[in-house]
Amino acid sequence: MGHKYQELAFTERVRAEQTTMGSRATYARREGGDADVNDRLGPSEADFIGRRDSFYMATVGETGWPYIQHRGGPEGFVRILDEKTLGFADFAGNRQYISVGNLAGDDRVSLFFMDYANRTRLKLLGRARTIGRDDGDVIDTLVMPGYKARVERGLLITVEAFDWNCSQHITPRFTAADVEHAVAPLRQRLAELEALLGATPTGRR
Repeated sequence: MGHKYQELAFTERVRAEQTTMGSRATYARREGGDADVNDRLGPSEADFIGRRDSFYMATVGETGWPYIQHRGGPEGFVRILDEKTLGFADFAGNRQYISVGNLAGDDRVSLFFMDYANRTRLKLLGRARTIGRDDGDVIDTLVMPGYKARVERGLLITVEAFDWNCSQHITPRFTAADVEHAVAPLRQRLAELEALLGATPTGRR
């Protein structure tokens, strides 16, 4: 019982390395307890994930090698279905199907959600399964209206554990939408000044 992410991620070798490097005692204080924590999405996690327009997903293939794929779409394309389930539409891409093929043999995934602008990241471990276009209401909840991309399937992920990561070493980056939002007041003020200058009689100072 205790911090579920640490239970899954902190293997014997990991704990041994923590002991060697002097961080074991700090993490040990978060272990144990009467109830599991960090195994169900709360309002903060749901809001954070719901505002992302991309994330990274890792799977493991039959060779034992991990594979990391970037997944993107409109903001909110990852849907929170309940406190233990999230899902997204799998849009057509380069047709390599490495992640989907890996999931056919091992359903474990690691997801990494980044907010570069606010230097925040959320790590999530889960088990994924694919659903087809004939899965009716479920796949319909994942499709993004108005987004021009072909949906090949849906992916549903059962949350096993999550953990918020520190902001250290995250370089702030901003999307075009972020920049446009930031400069919008400046554009408005510039337009007002140009209009004012245009209304000034010629030669008047």
